[in-house]
Amino acid sequence: MAGGGFIIDGPSQDYGGRLTASVIITCIMAASGGLIFGYDIGISGGVTAMESFLKLFFPSVLRKMADAEQDEYCIFDSEVLTAFTSSLYIAGLAASLVAGRFTKAVGRQAVMLLGGVAFLVGAVINATAVNIEMLILGRMLLGVGVGFTNQATPVYLAETAPPKWRGVFTTGFQFFIAVGVVAASLTNYGTSHNSTWGWRLSLGLAAVPAAIILLGALFIPDTPSSLVQRGKLDDARAALRRVRGPAADVEAELKDIERSVEESSKMEDGAFRRLVRRRYRPYLVMAVAIPLFQQLTGIIVIAFFSPVLFRTVGFGSDTALMSAVILGAVNLASIIVSTFVVDRYGRKLLFMVGGAQMILFQVSVAWILGAQIGSDGRAALPRGYAVAVLVLMCGYSAGFGWSWGPLSWIIPSEIFPVEIRSAGQSISVAINLGLTFVQTQTFLAMLCRFKQGTFAFYAAWVVVMTAFVAFLLPETKGVPLEFMSELWRRHWYWGRFLVDEREHADPIGAVGSTAFPRASASLRGIQLLRGG
Repeated sequence: MAGGGFIIDGPSQDYGGRLTASVIITCIMAASGGLIFGYDIGISGGVTAMESFLKLFFPSVLRKMADAEQDEYCIFDSEVLTAFTSSLYIAGLAASLVAGRFTKAVGRQAVMLLGGVAFLVGAVINATAVNIEMLILGRMLLGVGVGFTNQATPVYLAETAPPKWRGVFTTGFQFFIAVGVVAASLTNYGTSHNSTWGWRLSLGLAAVPAAIILLGALFIPDTPSSLVQRGKLDDARAALRRVRGPAADVEAELKDIERSVEESSKMEDGAFRRLVRRRYRPYLVMAVAIPLFQQLTGIIVIAFFSPVLFRTVGFGSDTALMSAVILGAVNLASIIVSTFVVDRYGRKLLFMVGGAQMILFQVSVAWILGAQIGSDGRAALPRGYAVAVLVLMCGYSAGFGWSWGPLSWIIPSEIFPVEIRSAGQSISVAINLGLTFVQTQTFLAMLCRFKQGTFAFYAAWVVVMTAFVAFLLPETKGVPLEFMSELWRRHWYWGRFLVDEREHADPIGAVGSTAFPRASASLRGIQLLRGG
């Protein structure tokens, strides 16, 4: 397959470190930052399907539901209703861009703490809301929390985990997102039986994942790279000893981190401005393409609106909420599967398998809806076909869960050189949240107008993104972060953008030569694999 992969031989790639209890606990506590994003994804669609919530804030939607002649695809098409869901993500977009600068100044751990505080306050405001304005304000504070934690957590995991296990630990972020989705779906199912304040309990319980990330961030150290960037060498050394164990060559790893940070500091013209330079073109493309494609799988809007979607195809309120629980549980199980294979078989294989699976199941859903409900949306979907749609959606969710779900967080967190890592992750998260805003704001209108073609639309995009990965994404499995630029330099296409680094004696580009003496021995063991 085009692009190849790398094998890095020799013990220097992990500096002799082992998989210690400390690094496991640290990464689990950090990855719990995904809970707040997942809980919000799961809770929003369920709350907007509760009649008590709709009666208080969106009575026009209830009137549509009571209309026997209403197009089934268009029942929930309300701009104000989608604004309730999507307002979080425009705030998250802005927060993620600001978080890049905060991270450089105060560290990744502090940004995670700030995100937890913002999410906690937003949960309280939403639970006590008496009008739409309060709902939107609470959602925007939740967005600040999501933007901060989504920017800091994946990079924290990538910088802390040993190279051999980086994929597993970074997948932990997506795992906790899925846990949050399932927890929220179960919460919605339980609170929906309270006809007066059930929705308040659902929204208020968002304080629980916020408290978890707050407590978790209090008890973990900042990453060695972040500490070195801020001149705290002793703290960085202590953090490395804590997560690598006594057998690790901590001093050697710290020296490589110091050199990387030192050389990056020589280019102080701004990380965001630097990203538009030719030599950073591969990273900029991936920072935009990976989150863009993840959104165009359609999973986010399906996760948000799954209770609404299942009511559209004919399930009752309780059945629709339980179907959302099942969908979330399947996604969670598939993420667990991915943790066992991502560092064994690599990233690209999971992209290929998951992409083919999503295409098949989305096209099948489009065919059933088109054949049974029709384009006018007047016919009710027979019970057996409604169950078939649920099964197909579970297959689609599983395909996402072991491919674009975890990998869209793993790839951006590990590919960037240290001098643009915070900026690159900020752009990636901003694209993700910005497109989530667009999708959540337009999906219900799109479902109303595209009908069953909505699923064919997303399937077509999965075809495009699968081809993109096959030809343009190199395999990053097992490559230490400090040596990642060598992988891109050897790529059949992206190498042309990095070829001028050595010619101009660029200190950052000289990985494996003057900038990293220790890297030279390790990189002599790198073999380019065609067809990897």
